[in-house]
Amino acid sequence: MLTLDLIQEAAARIDGRVHRTPVMTSRSFNEVAGCEVFFKCENLQRAGAFKARGATNKILSLSDDDKKRGVLAVSSGNHAQAVALAAREAGVKAVVCIPDDAPKMKVAGMRSYGADIRVFDRHKDDREAFGRDIAEREGLVQIPAYDDYFIMAGQGTCGLEFVEEVPDMDSLLTPCSGGGLFAGVSTAAKGLKPSIRCFAVEPDTANDTQQSVEKGERVKISPSPTIADGLRVQTPGELTFPITRQNTEAVLTVTDEEIIETMRFMLFRMKLLVEPSGAAAAAAVFKRKLPSGCKRAGVVLSGGNVDPEILLRAVNASGEE
Repeated sequence: MLTLDLIQEAAARIDGRVHRTPVMTSRSFNEVAGCEVFFKCENLQRAGAFKARGATNKILSLSDDDKKRGVLAVSSGNHAQAVALAAREAGVKAVVCIPDDAPKMKVAGMRSYGADIRVFDRHKDDREAFGRDIAEREGLVQIPAYDDYFIMAGQGTCGLEFVEEVPDMDSLLTPCSGGGLFAGVSTAAKGLKPSIRCFAVEPDTANDTQQSVEKGERVKISPSPTIADGLRVQTPGELTFPITRQNTEAVLTVTDEEIIETMRFMLFRMKLLVEPSGAAAAAAVFKRKLPSGCKRAGVVLSGGNVDPEILLRAVNASGEE
């Protein structure tokens, strides 16, 4: 099970191997949002995203025999980069399976870390079966993107740091895809401060978690066209979903246009480069989707790996700078 103790053990295990990312504030963002907002900048994390935490914790927890076999990850980008980096530093072979439309910048990152890259068709192939077949054929240990307690615990270290630094937050938001980040961060936050209100955030066209929470069981949706490539998982994780359902007060959604607008504001006003998936939770606060009682909100900026064409779209979007 995912517990505060497991997250604290992860923090000790990965200490010195990942960054303790800064918490930033912006008066101009607060004015638009109508509340005080604190940003946990995982866009400044190693490999450019929070995924470094979970991947490092999982790989370091493997037995020596498993490390000798090598590892495999299935991911649209950030998890694959994180596994490639963590594996390289642990002296472990890494194979990453990515969709053919994965962002070029993220693919370049995986390659720079020495990963063996395999490509599948997001719209035709079953991603999990694709990875499982390779792992079984080549004897590799699979490193799940989210549906694993060591992965969730690693991501939860972000929540530990956040609450330690801003203990008087009344609410906390993270982007949500498979649910590993939200499950970890919300468990850590509520473990340290039971009264904190937690919200998961998804694109409105990729709202599998919102539908699942409303229905009370995991729902699978069609592949989403959202600009937030890291939030395109089609169904919540089997292990993450019960935690998400228990810890989230509500699942909020944002449009691609709201994400782009928020990215642009953060780039020009705050000098922060955040990828679309990483800006989803910030967009929910920016567009005042939080309940009115939330006055001191913590937001996880989950990643900063932006493809140039997406960055240009944000730069050229209409709006005041």
